Amino acid sequence: MGSLVVEGEEDQHSPLLTTNFSDTDAEKPFQRTGTTWTAVAHVITGVIGAGVLSLAWSTAQLGWIAGPLIMVVFAAITIFSANLLCDCYRSPDPDCGPDRNRSYMNAVQFYLGENHKRVCGVFLNEGFFGGAVAYVITSAASVKAIEKSNCYHNQGHDAPCNYGDTTYMLLFGGVQIIVSQIPDFHNMAWLSIVAAIMSFTYASIGLGLGFAKVVENREIKGSIGGVAADSTADKVWLVLQALGDIAFAYSYSVILLEIQDTLKSPPPERKTMKKASTAAVLITSFFYLSCGCFGYAAFGSDTPGNLLTGFGFYEPYWLVDFANACIVLHLVGGYQVYSQPVFAFVEGWFGGKFPSSGFVNNFYSFKLPLIPAFQLNPLRLCFRTAYVVSSTVIAMIFPYFNQVLGALGALNFWPLAIYFPVEMYIVQRKIGAWTTEWVVLQTFSIACLIVSILALIGSVQGLISAMLS
Repeated sequence: MGSLVVEGEEDQHSPLLTTNFSDTDAEKPFQRTGTTWTAVAHVITGVIGAGVLSLAWSTAQLGWIAGPLIMVVFAAITIFSANLLCDCYRSPDPDCGPDRNRSYMNAVQFYLGENHKRVCGVFLNEGFFGGAVAYVITSAASVKAIEKSNCYHNQGHDAPCNYGDTTYMLLFGGVQIIVSQIPDFHNMAWLSIVAAIMSFTYASIGLGLGFAKVVENREIKGSIGGVAADSTADKVWLVLQALGDIAFAYSYSVILLEIQDTLKSPPPERKTMKKASTAAVLITSFFYLSCGCFGYAAFGSDTPGNLLTGFGFYEPYWLVDFANACIVLHLVGGYQVYSQPVFAFVEGWFGGKFPSSGFVNNFYSFKLPLIPAFQLNPLRLCFRTAYVVSSTVIAMIFPYFNQVLGALGALNFWPLAIYFPVEMYIVQRKIGAWTTEWVVLQTFSIACLIVSILALIGSVQGLISAMLS
């Protein structure tokens, strides 16, 4: 039998349950020990995820010139946006200011006020939740691909190897219910490192298989204009959806401040985070370009929507199986990277609203045979379980990989990666209206808004078409 110990509200393992909107250096609820390398691991875990698998398809829609060029442009935008956001962690001085904004929403409230925070909260939590849904869809597709790969190997490539998604989504959801009990970002550096290794592994395998296929074909497939469509309207929809997929692949600004809050100083956290962000985005861009371009070069007009689950590759089947297993392991960590900020926000709100509630603030220590002692909080257990269950159910209702990724990327790209970072930076740096710097930043923001609107229209059209078909 396990033993149970009740610990009160002052339990040292529950800092996030009492998190205020901003912390000062006088308040040290935990020791920050993160480095450039742990930050790089967190960023890569958040960036290289489901999105990388759709980039060959996106390149195929855009063609040989526009495809790689747009990926480079999105990488540059991501680095620029991240650098703006890094400067908003401390205030008033970005290097040594006493006030810390420990999360994206905290920063928005601090710099832009309560109304902006409410609007941001809608997009932010929808983006986190949507990312979780996308990861459930992708993990199920990868597990299903392992089953199909073994079936094709044993019964031939023309065998009717058809499997559903539901069981695999439920299995992934069950794993996430357990993993979601990890308290916060500060306790999951090891999970991010494992996930980052897995992401490198499957991206490298996808790159290698694409390269091998090009060598086998003895030609580079594809064209400057990309895949032909039945009509001009269809081509436009596919191009816009491809833009949304690329936007989703680069989205991670919303978790940047949480990652920055794990870093030790000196040196100043913003300098470490800028270095880590730039390094991580450059590394991921190399893999993105390689996977996208080699995938398109290998399959041309037949490029699958998901490079490793669309069965452009049949052999070696064991390598395809291993790559998909790495995807699943990575998504276990990636799901948590995108879910922990939601957990922290909701639990922090309840902790402030009900400071004397045992359900909200008490921790219960369990000791089971053969397992180290662990702690459970009733609110954490109930809310996080409900969150995982709901994301799994939504994924079961909308199991459309490319369309879901495109819609999420387009919907959240401008408000979260562009608008709020630009506006916060303007306030933080006290940039006056109609100055040269202000005009440049606002022009940049408006241009990205137009791209987001067009990509969202194309992605929603694709999602509706997939549902009706």
